[in-house]
Amino acid sequence: MSKLISEKKFLIDVPEGKRKERIDIFLTHHIENTTRSKIQKAIEAGFVKVNGITVKSNYSVKPFDKIEAIQIISPRPEDIEPEEIPLDIVYEDDYLIIVNKPAGMVAHPAYANYTGTLVNALLHHTKSLSAVNQAGRPGIVHRIDKNTSGLLVVAKDDFTHSKLAAQFSKHTIEREYHAICWGKFKDKEGEFSAKIARSKSDRKKFTISDKEGKDAVTLYKVIEQFEFTSYIKLNLKTGRTHQIRVHLSGSGKPIFGDPAYGGNKIHIGFESPKLKSRIANLLEIMPRQALHAKTLGFIHPHTNKLVRFDSELPEDFKLLLEKLRS
Repeated sequence: MSKLISEKKFLIDVPEGKRKERIDIFLTHHIENTTRSKIQKAIEAGFVKVNGITVKSNYSVKPFDKIEAIQIISPRPEDIEPEEIPLDIVYEDDYLIIVNKPAGMVAHPAYANYTGTLVNALLHHTKSLSAVNQAGRPGIVHRIDKNTSGLLVVAKDDFTHSKLAAQFSKHTIEREYHAICWGKFKDKEGEFSAKIARSKSDRKKFTISDKEGKDAVTLYKVIEQFEFTSYIKLNLKTGRTHQIRVHLSGSGKPIFGDPAYGGNKIHIGFESPKLKSRIANLLEIMPRQALHAKTLGFIHPHTNKLVRFDSELPEDFKLLLEKLRS
């Protein structure tokens, strides 16, 4: 943990006669200046223990429980340490930066990821970053998952940030992703349209829902099909968390290698020792989701002209394609 990240430790003895209550609700009432969402994130990160054991947010507090909770104080922009981390900058001017983020890098400091983030690298690269966001996220207009690679736009000033954010909100940004997923498609192109809601069994994940959640639309087009996988491109019409990963998983075609949504398991109708060995080798090449944010297009806030950026597939993605083709 970075020395600039502060914390408070709480030791709470649950009194006799206390009725059962979810621990996230209980702690929200017992820790000042916090929210249930922040408590849940602390629990997910393992910063809350009951009787010496880490618990989940749905744990029911009981009389005589001994709760140990660590509250992380979010860093202010001036508290985040600049770090000399190489950046793959596709484009930069006086107003914005287009970064090709590698898989494994988190966009900004948060629970369990306080150093090595894109923000740490950006602060070393430039002193000009927007301050529109909450503390700890200077310049960050949008995010992609830690283990998804690809293009991100970063704002250097508040005007640029607000104009870009408005385009994201109106879904006028062009975002094309490339992915390798399990299975083949009957139709060469189409769309996934289904509500996405947070999973009730695991708050780190999302799921398809008929009634709850937010509307989400993903367009797809098949580029190439192999023996048991497909190489596709996808365009987002909405921007929900984990949208592509959830839509593909919900259709029975999870992204290859995706550990959260079943992509690291065999999804074909037969298994043999030889096939298992081959798939194991492929998963060693791609132990993350095979998903890359390849293209990004938008109206430049200062020139009012359409700009469009493209990026190469990362090496692990290209190697996986090569093995599938052979």
